[in-house]
Amino acid sequence: MPYVLVSTQIRLECGPTIVGDTTSDPQLMQYLNAEKSTPIGNKFDEWKTEDSPRVVLDKLEAIGYVVIAMTGVGQTCCWTLHKSNSTSSQPLPLI
Repeated sequence: MPYVLVSTQIRLECGPTIVGDTTSDPQLMQYLNAEKSTPIGNKFDEWKTEDSPRVVLDKLEAIGYVVIAMTGVGQTCCWTLHKSNSTSSQPLPLI
């Protein structure tokens, strides 16, 4: 999974942070301490962690992800990260 989208509400900059969707890699989500849930009114799952975006971004950088874009959408901050294929197969560190 070479791309990851990370987002949070501006007023919640200390967490929680949304780190994945229905098809996200469960092993990566476990590494990020994320739990799967289905928000009321949505027909799709999302993975959410109580960690702040800074902590999530630090964890992803530690395993080879690089921020390629960041934007604000209304009251939401979104980061897109990418991991090159040459490092995609490296095992995740134990936490």
